[in-house]
Amino acid sequence: MQAEIINTGSELLLGLVQNRHLSHLALELTPLGITAERQVCVPDGPPVREAIDQALDRAEVVIVTGGLGPTSDDITREAAAELLGCPLHTDESILQAIRARFARRNLPMADNVGRQAMVPAGARVLPNNFGTAPGLYFPPPTLGMRPARHLFLLPGPPRELHPMVRDHVLPILRAALPPEEDRECRIYRLTGIGESQVESRIGCQVMARGDIEVGYCARPAEVDFRIIGPRRALDEIEPGIVAEVGEWIYSRGDTLEQSLVAHLRAQHLSLAVAESCTGGSVADRITDVPGASEIFLAGLVTYANSAKETVLGVPRELLEKHGAVSEPVAAAMADGARRASGSHFALSTTGIAGPDGGSDDKPVGTVFIGLAAQDHPTVVRRCFFPVDRATFKQMAASAALDLLRRHLLGLPLDPGGGSALPTLG
Repeated sequence: MQAEIINTGSELLLGLVQNRHLSHLALELTPLGITAERQVCVPDGPPVREAIDQALDRAEVVIVTGGLGPTSDDITREAAAELLGCPLHTDESILQAIRARFARRNLPMADNVGRQAMVPAGARVLPNNFGTAPGLYFPPPTLGMRPARHLFLLPGPPRELHPMVRDHVLPILRAALPPEEDRECRIYRLTGIGESQVESRIGCQVMARGDIEVGYCARPAEVDFRIIGPRRALDEIEPGIVAEVGEWIYSRGDTLEQSLVAHLRAQHLSLAVAESCTGGSVADRITDVPGASEIFLAGLVTYANSAKETVLGVPRELLEKHGAVSEPVAAAMADGARRASGSHFALSTTGIAGPDGGSDDKPVGTVFIGLAAQDHPTVVRRCFFPVDRATFKQMAASAALDLLRRHLLGLPLDPGGGSALPTLG
């Protein structure tokens, strides 16, 4: 099946809101063998009618996000009803649910809010447990001369859209797929290796088979390796993928921080971090994960040398002799964080984010990452990320998380296949 995604909202075209709907929807549809062939973004108002009409001519699945709210520019529902010749009527059960929602919050309900209870004839209501506007599904019989089509109108806010897709859209589409459909999408998430290396190690071999689609998505310090094809074929090649790039694969769907927190929780181990150049990025990513409170004890941002001394106990002579951006200081920071928090592990980062401050032996982009562990020598990795300041922080944080992941799994601590150096201190 082919899908077309229509995102409505002038705020998207004005750049006021980042449009992330395609990414989420495509990731959900692809495992079903449904490919998002086109995305269209239109402003609020009348353009949505033409966009739906054209999309139904091209794609078997059309998903529209946004424009189901109560204001005058929210006309997705009305535009679709007019296009398909489906009269609107008020669904009293929806209206009562909206009124009850406002009453629970002790809020007044404006008259125009009731528009969200209007349902086109023949459309199926998709309940919205996280907002007032329900979604709508137009099954093939409602689409006139286009019987093999499926049209969904969904709310725009991600907190409403995502559960509606999971709980209602995907089950409908899964039931509509041919019984013999066995195509699957598998995504291997890697860090510490570039997409060109992934391609040369395994991607070219997989693509040469001819029955599997191969794709890559590169992000700072990470790569997604994607394969789509018959489930039998994917099962055949998976052992080869793991053999070639297994040590760089951190998950089949989770983020790096989710994967790491899961490892620590499973082993009842704790973590603290001491950050300089990353400014709290490592702690931020860890604490984004539900359940992080079970394993995360402390995040210390010791940006100034004086803070490294007073908070972490880094000896002044180390700072004066080697500089704050150095292997001995990274080790002392990690040791100090573990000592102060009583954690099983501690990570540290100290580097030069730029654009100024580099030297010949420590150019901008240099970062030292320390790992202190209970009953294990402290180790430090030196990395080089000559990128802009924000990307540097992201890549350095990923490298720190990956260093601990590798330690936990007994992998070489250097993604290149070597080991991190023991500390000099």
